[in-house]
Amino acid sequence: MNLKGKRASGILQHVTSLPSCAGIGGLGVESTDFLDFLVDAGQSLWQILPVGPVDRALGGSPYCGVSAFAGNELLVDLEDLVRMRLLPPSAGTPDWTAPEAPVNWDLVFDRKGAALDKAWSCFRDGASLRALREEYDEFRAQNSGWLEEYSLFCAIKDSQGGESWVNWPESLRKRDPRALKEAAATLKTERDRVEFGQWLFSRQWAKLRVEARSRGITLFGDLPIYVGLDSADAWSWPEGFDLGPGGRPLTVAGVPPDYYSRTGQRWGNPTYRWEIHRRDDFSWWRSRVRHALSLFDCLRLDHFRGLAAFWSIPAEEETAIRGEWVKAPGEALLERLAEDHPGLPIVAEDLGIITPDVESLKDRFGLPGMRVLQFGFSGEVGSNPHAPHNFPEAVVAYTGTHDNNTARGWFEDELGPEGQTLLSRYVGHPVRAEGVAADLVRLALSSRAGWAICPMQDVLGLDGQARMNQPSSLLGNWTWRTALPSREIAMDLAEKVSLFGRDRLLFG
Repeated sequence: MNLKGKRASGILQHVTSLPSCAGIGGLGVESTDFLDFLVDAGQSLWQILPVGPVDRALGGSPYCGVSAFAGNELLVDLEDLVRMRLLPPSAGTPDWTAPEAPVNWDLVFDRKGAALDKAWSCFRDGASLRALREEYDEFRAQNSGWLEEYSLFCAIKDSQGGESWVNWPESLRKRDPRALKEAAATLKTERDRVEFGQWLFSRQWAKLRVEARSRGITLFGDLPIYVGLDSADAWSWPEGFDLGPGGRPLTVAGVPPDYYSRTGQRWGNPTYRWEIHRRDDFSWWRSRVRHALSLFDCLRLDHFRGLAAFWSIPAEEETAIRGEWVKAPGEALLERLAEDHPGLPIVAEDLGIITPDVESLKDRFGLPGMRVLQFGFSGEVGSNPHAPHNFPEAVVAYTGTHDNNTARGWFEDELGPEGQTLLSRYVGHPVRAEGVAADLVRLALSSRAGWAICPMQDVLGLDGQARMNQPSSLLGNWTWRTALPSREIAMDLAEKVSLFGRDRLLFG
């Protein structure tokens, strides 16, 4: 993907972080209001974290997905279901939480799930919904390749009390054809309900894409390199993952000790058996990327370096220290993806330990990389690749990512006196906590980077309490939400965007 001559800017804000009284942001008026804010603020890009279904037990993390293809039905807008005559008018305007209250995942799973169950009952029993049922059946037919496995996985999991598939009865765990056929028949109603939720997500997301394009906003998605162990993908195709006979991982993914953690990050996702994927002409990966690009205009490929070599950790290890680098067939995979998608609309997340083979792979396919300003003010700033004067054009500049502290939190809690002094010297005036986010936003927008993206927390100048995720921490993540910024904030951002020549529309 070539960023030359395409200076643009955008905001990183997950859908779940949008304001709503339903306990979680969704695909309703809050999303269209956010698109309008982006237009007012002169933005061209909306970067969104993965939108697949999340595991309740893992605190709603979008990076340990239950499916590489399914959408998160908890994002479905209930008011739209009222318009579809699937819910009574009172159900379309829930008052479960304050609009900007942190996401309470248990509450959302219970109450949103119950509302969707009621909508399903109405849909299933309604005698005057023929057109909707035809649309539903068409969706199921068009997506049967992944949808049937996903709905069966969810239905069996629910019938097993939510147990991970590695703990299911052997016949179901090992996918005995007779047991699967019996489960599919016995759990037909439950499977249909799962597929109903996916249909609702799909039709509402399609409307969001239309709304975004009509405003000239590019939807920039995020593709995690791995899926979770307890996922429909690992259960339905265990051969593609490094699993033992009982379904438990032999090796898991992560990264060695780095900026974020002295013991590294042990993510726990099963690694791939890449030789199987290569032999299958990367069909699972190709289907996955094709599906993702039906939702988004372009993608950030998370942990891109894992396509060159990945950190393989023995599953019995409690930390990521005792892992090893194992080569991956990234070039062969990207060749196939480039054939499927000319121009390959992918940004490579090339942070962390980046070796020459990773750079070579990225450059071979002309993929933009990333630069993060929070990494730019330590050591020799003159040669630091994350200092803005060193940004090439073919990168996406960030003040911080979803894994970083907010700019203000970083300044107050992590940078230290020496780094604060260095940052002040670089900016040319004394930097204070209350103004550091604005300083970094300005540096990102004024840089040579083709694209510049700022998390909403930095647009608002919020402190570390607004952090989205703390890597290697299982508690308190993925819950941040906020009200939409004021028009004054939008106008101030639009002025900066115009000043630095980033007010160009990319799609639509």
